Amino acid sequence: MSTMPLKLPDELKQRAVAAAQRQGMTPHAFMIQAIEHAAMAAENRASFVVEAEAARMTLLKNGKGYDADEVHAYIRNRVSGQQSARPKAKSWRS
Repeated sequence: MSTMPLKLPDELKQRAVAAAQRQGMTPHAFMIQAIEHAAMAAENRASFVVEAEAARMTLLKNGKGYDADEVHAYIRNRVSGQQSARPKAKSWRS
């Protein structure tokens, strides 16, 4: 395991120590967990962007997409336990 010096403003250090105590952990463990969560969030965001760009390229290539109102209605119905037909992709090009 490697080390990394980390300089924190006093106010942030106090907040981290207090938060760690409330969670019953050491400040060190709290900071490791916080960095882990931040790294995971950044990785998830990057993955989302890659998937979104790929979906956009597919949309541009095949010229088909889903009507947002139909998708939202489908999701509302499914969440409320109702049967609902999946929206169908439609050509959006003239």
